[in-house]
Amino acid sequence: MIREKKHRLPRAAYRGNVLVAFTACVADSRHLFTHANAQVVAEFVSHLKRSAAATRCEVPAYCFMPDHAHVLIQGADDLADTWQAMKGFKQLSGYWLGQRPEYQCVWQKDFYDHVTRSNRDVGSQARYIVNNPVRAGLVARWDEYPYSGAFPHDLRDILASASE
Repeated sequence: MIREKKHRLPRAAYRGNVLVAFTACVADSRHLFTHANAQVVAEFVSHLKRSAAATRCEVPAYCFMPDHAHVLIQGADDLADTWQAMKGFKQLSGYWLGQRPEYQCVWQKDFYDHVTRSNRDVGSQARYIVNNPVRAGLVARWDEYPYSGAFPHDLRDILASASE
C-alpha cells in the first residue's frame, strides 16, 4: 500500500503576518503563460488579487513562467491566511480555465510552498522570484519580463528594499 507523505506544516504556520513562497505548476508542463495567452495572465492576476484580498493578504511578488507560477504571499495582519489565499487563487483560476476548453490546461494537483523564517527581508524573496525569467534565459533583466508584478505595493519599491 502506497501512502502519500504529509508535506504541509500545520495550518497555523500559514496564518497571521507570515511570508510564504508558493509555486503552482500547470499539469503536464503545458505552456499556458505565454505571449500568445497574455489575457490568461491578466485574468489570473485578477483572481490572485481577489483571493488575496478575501484572505487579508498582500502579494509582494508574483511571476508567471510559461508552465508555472511563483507567488509570494504575505499576511497583512493576525487574521490573514496565506494558505487559503493560494488555495482560493487556484480554485478561482482553475474554474476560469475549466470554462475555456480552448486552452486545454489545468493546474497540477496541490502546490509547493516555503514558509520563510523571517518577514524582515521581503525584498530578497521578491528579487529571487522575479529573477526566474532571467535564470531561465527568457529575458536579460527582470523588468523586461511582462508577467511579474506585486500588489498592493509597487514591485520596484519592494525590490529596492532587498539586501544585496
